[in-house]
Amino acid sequence: MSSSHDTQISQGGRILRLEVYSFRPMLRAMELIEIYQCLCDRTRLRVLNLLCHGPLCVCHFQELLNEPQVKISKHLAYLRGHSMVEATREANWMVYRLPAKPSPELKANLACLQDCAREQPVFQRDLGKLRKLHGKFADSSPICCPLPKKRSKPALAGG
Repeated sequence: MSSSHDTQISQGGRILRLEVYSFRPMLRAMELIEIYQCLCDRTRLRVLNLLCHGPLCVCHFQELLNEPQVKISKHLAYLRGHSMVEATREANWMVYRLPAKPSPELKANLACLQDCAREQPVFQRDLGKLRKLHGKFADSSPICCPLPKKRSKPALAGG
């Protein structure tokens, strides 16, 4: 998984040969594994699907997913710990969004999620609820949630 090459440096008149290892392929594989670990939970998939349409507060997720705050917060912390989402505090709200500069692997997997979500009723219900509650969310929080369109492909953050 790693590759190496020789580098020579001079130290006190002596030439030293160092073998330098590149772990980038291994890091990329580990990143991909972490992405798939995050994607193997239904609640996290639903959260990511909603975030593809714009930032949301924890209270929004509670209402949209009909799940308790502790469960939503646990999953958001897990996603945040794996750099799948970013969070900012705005007054009393924690606002979550997709990373501004997602890795190519994350970007590709989020696009795949969006393609698959179009065919799954649970994701369609979530987006329908988001459209229905958009005005309420915009009036009650520091962010204005974008209204998801019915059939258009959403733009992913950073792309």
